[in-house]
Amino acid sequence: MSQFRRFQIKIKNTRVESTNVSDPSIAFRVLRALLARSIRTGRLRVIDVLGGIHDFGGGSSERVCVRFQKSSAYWKLLLNPDLYLGEAYMNGEITIEEGSIADFLEVVLKNVPSQGGFVTPTTSALNAFDFCIKRFRQINTPLKSRENVGHHYDLSSDLYKLFLDQEWQYSCGYYSSGSETLEEAQKSKMQYILTKLLINKDHHVLDIGCGWGGLARYIARETGARVTGITLSREQLDYAENKTREEGLSHLVKFKLCDYRNLKGVYDRIVSVGMFEHVGVDCYQTFFQTIRKLMGREGVALLHSIGRSTIPTTTNPWIKKYIFPGGYIPALSEVIPHVERSGLFMTDLEVLRLHYAKTINEWRERFEEQRERAQSIYDERFCRMWEFYLASSEASFKYSGNMVFHMQLAGQQEAVPLTRSYLYEDISV
Repeated sequence: MSQFRRFQIKIKNTRVESTNVSDPSIAFRVLRALLARSIRTGRLRVIDVLGGIHDFGGGSSERVCVRFQKSSAYWKLLLNPDLYLGEAYMNGEITIEEGSIADFLEVVLKNVPSQGGFVTPTTSALNAFDFCIKRFRQINTPLKSRENVGHHYDLSSDLYKLFLDQEWQYSCGYYSSGSETLEEAQKSKMQYILTKLLINKDHHVLDIGCGWGGLARYIARETGARVTGITLSREQLDYAENKTREEGLSHLVKFKLCDYRNLKGVYDRIVSVGMFEHVGVDCYQTFFQTIRKLMGREGVALLHSIGRSTIPTTTNPWIKKYIFPGGYIPALSEVIPHVERSGLFMTDLEVLRLHYAKTINEWRERFEEQRERAQSIYDERFCRMWEFYLASSEASFKYSGNMVFHMQLAGQQEAVPLTRSYLYEDISV
């Protein structure tokens, strides 16, 4: 039986509770049937463009209500929900009447994995096509990499100041107990990384993708080590250099606008936090070979990256278009073979599961508190885009298999202690 035939039968056998005058269009009837088949946990109310009310799911949880403002959104969501849901929210084609966009995405993503995905014949075809050309889409030449980084990280620094911690750590915090503040969790993350790298004052440390320089400054303050940070973002570079001068650390910390592939020298310790997601699958071998080339004989490196707990797939099309062009979250099966061919020893691998969900939840709440300020920096459409970005990212770590991995690498097996006990001596604030 064809996929489309099975799809027709499922729609035909689906029931949904509706009241008032309901939109009779074919597109909405199909969309309504898909929601009725998928939503089992939580309560979702949908109001169509004619004011018809349609309830899905059940239980005692708080209800989430979404209203369609334009009927054109029906077909868009059927054709490619991964792209058009975010666009519809950005453009005001759908609005949230009860709850928030985060609540709505939580209801949807709670149900999607257990129901096999909110999939139509068109989305299956689009996903298959995107997977086939994934490598082509991720060709990250030095020039393309700089353009992609600039798209996101060269946004106004005033925006990031609204929701990040004091050190401007734009990556996963480390929650030892789960009750830490964002500032405490980010400090714990930096201390944990420092511990895994076994840094002392005699070391020269390379930070690949240094962001606004918070980790580089922390390493210098805590250990007295020299640190070189590289970035492709002019905004980040300017902030990092100014902040480092303010803190009187310029004698220890230097920053460069530089692609990792063009870097020369030898470093005792190498760290990369939140940058590997922008490397591209075709450059993984180059990335690890570069680390091997730059690493001293007794060197240690740590890679902190978002990963996926599922099989390899593709980048969400909305994220790719509006947030991280050229970005990709890898499965470990795509990464480890390149480590094996690089001549590096993988001396430790740790998966951090819900730490990033908690981190993004803090960012999202802080952004909402400062929403008026964000709107004055950009505009309402941008704010809705950023809300969707944070909410969908948080939900992806809770329900869609995203995680963070720490991969410790060394040039020789004896470079790190025999057991992991040294990692937990002091990572609390």
